[in-house]
Amino acid sequence: MTVTNSPDTPTAAGRSAELRVLVYSDDAQTRQQVLLALGRRPARDLAPLTFVEVATAPALLQQVDAGGVDLVILDGEATPAGGLGMARQLKNEIFQCPPVIVLTGRVQDNWLATWSLADAAIAHPLDPIALSDVVVRVLRGVAA
Repeated sequence: MTVTNSPDTPTAAGRSAELRVLVYSDDAQTRQQVLLALGRRPARDLAPLTFVEVATAPALLQQVDAGGVDLVILDGEATPAGGLGMARQLKNEIFQCPPVIVLTGRVQDNWLATWSLADAAIAHPLDPIALSDVVVRVLRGVAA
């Protein structure tokens, strides 16, 4: 597990003023693409992002179950536990599960995102602008 952009501005409640985004993929390059596409602050009206990278299903479940995650981005092509199945498991098992975005193998697979109960989906190859737009839209929905 890698934590980047550690929180540095706690609020009065002791929670970071940053949004914590968990990125799950067994492929370090995919995780890096997500981080580079989003950057530290994808929209001015949102708090800065801090990232937690995980490469295994047990680490993913542990992090989400511990709480404090504002958004989960799952690689649908991850192995051995794909992000689509993990999204469905999270949505069914985690009380007040944070929003989930899945990265699908292709646009034609986006119907699987509906099955997985994900809040949004984006297809590979990752378009940084499209990914950023989806993330901002989902995070704004959480803040509303």
